Amino acid sequence: MTKLYYEKDIDPALIAGRKVAIIGYGSQGHAHALNLHDSGVDIRVGLRKGSSSWSKAEEAGLRVTTIEDATQEANLIMVLLPDTEQPAVYEASIAPHLQDHDALFFAHGFNIRYDQISPPANVDVAMVAPKGPGHLVRRTYTEGGGVPSLVAVEQDASGKAKDIALSYAHALGATRAGVLETTFAEETETDLFGEQVVLCGGMTALVRAGFETLVEAGYQPESAYFECLHELKLIVDLMYEQGISGMRFSISDTAEYGDMTRGPRIIGDASRQEMLRILSDIRDGSFAEEWVAENRAGRPHFNQLREEAAKHPIEEVGANLRAMMPFVSAGRKKLQDVSGG
Repeated sequence: MTKLYYEKDIDPALIAGRKVAIIGYGSQGHAHALNLHDSGVDIRVGLRKGSSSWSKAEEAGLRVTTIEDATQEANLIMVLLPDTEQPAVYEASIAPHLQDHDALFFAHGFNIRYDQISPPANVDVAMVAPKGPGHLVRRTYTEGGGVPSLVAVEQDASGKAKDIALSYAHALGATRAGVLETTFAEETETDLFGEQVVLCGGMTALVRAGFETLVEAGYQPESAYFECLHELKLIVDLMYEQGISGMRFSISDTAEYGDMTRGPRIIGDASRQEMLRILSDIRDGSFAEEWVAENRAGRPHFNQLREEAAKHPIEEVGANLRAMMPFVSAGRKKLQDVSGG
């Protein structure tokens, strides 16, 4: 069994002795900043001048300054900007101010794994990655709990990078739930694979294909939406709470038999072979090169795909049905309010 770290395994004094800069104040940024602040850590939030999040962070009682000033003041910098924005901000506003034995932290390994950011050899490079969205990281902390997190060390200049990362995770609330040690490569590759094959890419393609199959066979679009998308939450919630076996226990025998006999016909050998090809693209850097090039070109293909997806019939049908069910999106504004923007 992989070792999990809890509160008894860490030294809170390590993070307490640091000046921490949280770069960014989005979903993860607001959670890290507020949790560390409430844990007594000396933090400041680094933002671009004119950022819409500046006033939100100040209203939350946090000290806000520019990214350059935050980096100059701090000896631990947690970068929580979008992956595609990190390299340029790092080169312009972070790298010039790094000193011996500073710590450069990330919550996702993409830019280190694919050499988009190359820190100097005299700084610690580590990751603390909560396995949940920022609003959940913040909420569970305020309730006295925590979200499980990953920690990884890419570069240990001080000899204490892992201990410092665990201390940071403790202040975040993660050691209340458990912290798993990994590597930048493992976190990045499994994260991208999960997004592309199951959580986002696989799921949305499966939902739309099911919807299209029923509609083309003459069934009402509304019925197809309910069966292929709306009820998905019920199944996912059961799996989240009880695992696959627990979900199967909770559904009808008819549904369970159909699950076990027909599911493998949908996700069969051809699908598994494509999964392996996607994993290969992730591991050899092909996907990262493609995505970096797409961003440098101004995202023409990405924007085209996004526009086409928005026009899919399932979107119009879903919007009309959700308007009849205000309870479905009742919590959406609340999540946006706490995300920090």
